[in-house]
Amino acid sequence: MKNQIKPARRLLVLLAAMLLLPLGTMSAEESPAAADTAASDAIVVYKTPTCGCCTKWVDHLRAYGFEVDVNTVPNTSPVQAQLGVPRRVGSCHTAKVGDYWVEGHVPAEIIQKLIDEKRDDIQGIAVPGMPPGSPGMESPNPIAYDVIAYGKDGKFYKYATVQGKSAG
Repeated sequence: MKNQIKPARRLLVLLAAMLLLPLGTMSAEESPAAADTAASDAIVVYKTPTCGCCTKWVDHLRAYGFEVDVNTVPNTSPVQAQLGVPRRVGSCHTAKVGDYWVEGHVPAEIIQKLIDEKRDDIQGIAVPGMPPGSPGMESPNPIAYDVIAYGKDGKFYKYATVQGKSAG
Protein backbone atom coordinates (compact mmCIF):
# COMPACT_ATOMS: atom_id res chain seq x y z
CA MET A 1 0.00 0.00 0.00
CA LYS A 2 2.81 2.44 0.85
CA ASN A 3 4.41 1.90 -2.57
CA GLN A 4 1.13 2.82 -4.26
CA ILE A 5 0.75 6.04 -2.27
CA LYS A 6 4.32 7.26 -2.68
CA PRO A 7 4.28 7.74 -6.50
CA ALA A 8 0.87 9.40 -6.27
CA ARG A 9 2.18 11.77 -3.60
CA ARG A 10 5.21 12.64 -5.75
CA LEU A 11 2.87 13.42 -8.63
CA LEU A 12 0.73 15.67 -6.42
CA VAL A 13 3.83 17.53 -5.17
CA LEU A 14 5.04 18.01 -8.75
CA LEU A 15 1.63 19.21 -9.92
CA ALA A 16 1.36 21.60 -6.97
CA ALA A 17 4.81 23.01 -7.72
CA MET A 18 3.90 23.46 -11.37
CA LEU A 19 0.73 25.30 -10.39
CA LEU A 20 2.68 27.55 -8.04
CA LEU A 21 5.26 28.35 -10.73
CA PRO A 22 3.74 28.02 -14.17
CA LEU A 23 6.29 28.60 -16.92
CA GLY A 24 4.36 31.60 -18.17
CA THR A 25 5.04 33.46 -14.92
CA MET A 26 8.82 33.21 -15.04
CA SER A 27 10.55 36.53 -15.47
CA ALA A 28 12.80 37.07 -18.48
CA GLU A 29 15.83 36.55 -16.23
CA GLU A 30 14.49 33.18 -15.00
CA SER A 31 13.24 31.79 -18.31
CA PRO A 32 15.63 29.23 -19.81
CA ALA A 33 14.53 30.25 -23.30
CA ALA A 34 15.56 33.82 -22.56
CA ALA A 35 18.82 32.67 -21.01
CA ASP A 36 20.64 31.95 -24.27
CA THR A 37 24.21 32.77 -23.52
CA ALA A 38 26.22 35.01 -25.79
CA ALA A 39 29.57 34.00 -24.36
CA SER A 40 30.56 30.36 -24.63
CA ASP A 41 31.79 30.36 -21.04
CA ALA A 42 28.56 31.67 -19.44
CA ILE A 43 26.32 29.15 -17.70
CA VAL A 44 22.84 29.79 -16.32
CA VAL A 45 22.05 27.48 -13.39
CA TYR A 46 18.60 26.75 -11.95
CA LYS A 47 18.60 25.31 -8.43
CA THR A 48 16.39 25.08 -5.39
CA PRO A 49 17.15 27.32 -2.37
CA THR A 50 18.06 24.53 0.05
CA CYS A 51 20.36 22.35 -2.06
CA GLY A 52 23.91 22.39 -0.72
CA CYS A 53 25.39 20.14 -3.41
CA CYS A 54 24.09 22.55 -6.08
CA THR A 55 25.97 25.40 -4.44
CA LYS A 56 29.15 23.28 -4.36
CA TRP A 57 28.68 22.45 -8.07
CA VAL A 58 28.34 26.16 -8.89
CA ASP A 59 31.55 26.82 -6.90
CA HIS A 60 33.25 24.08 -8.97
CA LEU A 61 32.16 25.76 -12.21
CA ARG A 62 33.40 29.18 -11.04
CA ALA A 63 36.73 27.73 -9.90
CA TYR A 64 37.16 26.31 -13.41
CA GLY A 65 36.61 29.81 -14.82
CA PHE A 66 33.01 29.77 -15.98
CA GLU A 67 30.82 32.81 -15.51
CA VAL A 68 27.77 31.46 -13.65
CA ASP A 69 24.37 33.11 -13.27
CA VAL A 70 22.38 31.34 -10.54
CA ASN A 71 18.59 31.38 -10.54
CA THR A 72 16.97 30.02 -7.40
CA VAL A 73 13.59 28.44 -8.16
CA PRO A 74 11.17 26.52 -5.94
CA ASN A 75 11.30 23.50 -8.27
CA THR A 76 13.53 22.71 -11.25
CA SER A 77 10.97 20.44 -12.96
CA PRO A 78 9.32 23.24 -15.00
CA VAL A 79 12.76 24.37 -16.20
CA GLN A 80 13.71 20.82 -17.15
CA ALA A 81 10.44 20.42 -19.05
CA GLN A 82 10.92 23.68 -20.95
CA LEU A 83 14.48 22.77 -21.93
CA GLY A 84 13.51 19.24 -22.96
CA VAL A 85 15.50 17.38 -20.30
CA PRO A 86 14.22 13.78 -20.18
CA ARG A 87 12.83 12.91 -16.75
CA ARG A 88 14.99 9.81 -16.46
CA VAL A 89 18.14 11.97 -16.19
CA GLY A 90 16.61 14.73 -14.06
CA SER A 91 18.65 15.90 -11.12
CA CYS A 92 18.64 18.56 -8.42
CA HIS A 93 19.93 21.34 -10.66
CA THR A 94 19.71 22.21 -14.32
CA ALA A 95 21.92 24.51 -16.37
CA LYS A 96 21.90 26.05 -19.80
CA VAL A 97 25.05 26.88 -21.72
CA GLY A 98 24.73 28.02 -25.30
CA ASP A 99 22.28 25.70 -27.06
CA TYR A 100 22.83 22.86 -24.57
CA TRP A 101 21.30 21.86 -21.25
CA VAL A 102 23.45 20.35 -18.51
CA GLU A 103 21.80 18.22 -15.85
CA GLY A 104 23.30 17.19 -12.53
CA HIS A 105 26.90 16.97 -11.39
CA VAL A 106 28.68 17.22 -14.74
CA PRO A 107 32.35 18.21 -14.34
CA ALA A 108 33.34 21.62 -15.73
CA GLU A 109 35.95 20.10 -18.04
CA ILE A 110 33.28 17.94 -19.69
CA ILE A 111 31.04 20.99 -20.17
CA GLN A 112 34.00 22.79 -21.75
CA LYS A 113 34.59 19.79 -24.03
CA LEU A 114 30.97 19.99 -25.24
CA ILE A 115 31.29 23.73 -25.87
CA ASP A 116 34.57 23.29 -27.74
CA GLU A 117 33.24 20.46 -29.92
CA LYS A 118 30.17 22.50 -30.95
CA ARG A 119 28.17 19.30 -31.45
CA ASP A 120 24.93 19.93 -33.30
CA ASP A 121 23.65 16.39 -32.70
CA ILE A 122 23.44 16.77 -28.90
CA GLN A 123 20.67 18.47 -26.90
CA GLY A 124 22.37 18.12 -23.54
CA ILE A 125 24.51 16.12 -21.16
CA ALA A 126 23.77 14.68 -17.74
CA VAL A 127 25.18 12.85 -14.76
CA PRO A 128 22.17 10.95 -13.44
CA GLY A 129 21.99 10.52 -9.67
CA MET A 130 24.67 11.87 -7.41
CA PRO A 131 27.76 9.72 -7.91
CA PRO A 132 30.24 9.86 -5.04
CA GLY A 133 33.19 11.96 -6.15
CA SER A 134 31.34 14.01 -8.77
CA PRO A 135 31.67 17.82 -8.42
CA GLY A 136 29.65 18.89 -5.41
CA MET A 137 29.48 15.29 -4.17
CA GLU A 138 33.13 14.79 -3.22
CA SER A 139 33.59 11.63 -1.20
CA PRO A 140 36.22 9.60 0.63
CA ASN A 141 35.13 6.72 -1.65
CA PRO A 142 34.83 8.24 -5.15
CA ILE A 143 33.72 6.11 -8.07
CA ALA A 144 34.07 6.27 -11.83
CA TYR A 145 30.82 7.44 -13.45
CA ASP A 146 29.43 8.17 -16.90
CA VAL A 147 28.33 11.45 -18.39
CA ILE A 148 25.36 10.71 -20.63
CA ALA A 149 24.57 12.66 -23.80
CA TYR A 150 21.04 13.02 -25.10
CA GLY A 151 21.01 13.25 -28.86
CA LYS A 152 18.64 15.20 -31.04
CA ASP A 153 17.56 11.77 -32.32
CA GLY A 154 16.08 11.08 -28.85
CA LYS A 155 18.71 8.49 -27.91
CA PHE A 156 21.06 8.34 -24.93
CA TYR A 157 24.70 7.40 -25.20
CA LYS A 158 27.86 7.59 -23.12
CA TYR A 159 29.63 10.90 -23.72
CA ALA A 160 32.48 10.45 -21.22
CA THR A 161 33.60 8.40 -18.24
CA VAL A 162 35.03 10.35 -15.31
CA GLN A 163 36.90 9.22 -12.24
CA GLY A 164 35.38 10.88 -9.16
CA LYS A 165 37.50 12.92 -6.76
CA SER A 166 38.11 12.44 -3.07
CA ALA A 167 36.84 14.87 -0.50
CA GLY A 168 39.41 17.24 0.93
